[in-house]
Amino acid sequence: MATRRCLLRLLTRGLAPHAAAASLRLSPPRCHFATRSSDDEGDDEEHYEDEEDGSGDEWGEGDEETPAAKPPSGKTEEEKLAEANEIGYKVVGPLGADEKPFKPYEPIFAVVQIGSHQFKVSNGDSIFTERLKFCDVNDKLVLNRVLMLGSQAQTIIGRPTLTDATVHAVVEEHALDAKVIIFKKKRRKNYRRTRGHRQELTKLRITNIEGIDKSFIQQEGTDKPESAAVAA
Repeated sequence: MATRRCLLRLLTRGLAPHAAAASLRLSPPRCHFATRSSDDEGDDEEHYEDEEDGSGDEWGEGDEETPAAKPPSGKTEEEKLAEANEIGYKVVGPLGADEKPFKPYEPIFAVVQIGSHQFKVSNGDSIFTERLKFCDVNDKLVLNRVLMLGSQAQTIIGRPTLTDATVHAVVEEHALDAKVIIFKKKRRKNYRRTRGHRQELTKLRITNIEGIDKSFIQQEGTDKPESAAVAA
C-alpha cells in the first residue's frame, strides 16, 4: 500500500517514469507495520509484572531446601556400592607404589561368580570379565561371591556361596574384545546391514584366596625331600 501511495504522488506531480523509478530506488518509503497500539503494549507490560509477582506463590518460597545434586555419572556413592555388590565385587582402594600383592603360587583354587559368569581361579591367574564400571586400573578388589574352595586336603562347597571366603584381585587393564560381525538380511526386501561390535572387558589378576586351611602348604615347604637310594 505504501509503495502505491508514493507512486500515485509522483504521477500526480507529473514526473517522468524514469525519474519516478529513480526516486523509488533512492528513497524507500518509511512505513511502520505495527498493528498494535501503545495501550495494548502497556496492558501486556502490566500483565507480565503481575506474573512475576505471583511466581513466588506458584513455585513456593525460596527458603526451602533443594535436593542434593547427583554426580556427573548420575549415581551416588551408595548406589554405586549397591550395584557393585550385586555384581559380586567391592573396591578396596588403589594399589600403593610400595605394595607387593602378588604371592608365590599356592595349590588352592576357588570358583567365583562375577555378574552372570563363573570362573575357576588360583593364585596368580588372569581372567577377563565384562567391564566393571566403578573401578580403575590398579584398584584392589574383593570378590565376595565365592561358590567353592578346594585344595589337596579339603573341598568346601557353598549353598550357594561361602560367607567367610573371599578372593582378592587387582585391576590390570580395561580392554576391548575381538570384533564380532553382525550381518542382517531380509529376502526380497533389498535389506542388508553389516554391523560390528567389540565387547568391553576388564582384566583381573588374582592375588590371594582366603577362607581355606593353608597349613598343609607350610608343612610341604618345611619337609625335606627324601634322598633316593642309588643302585651300585
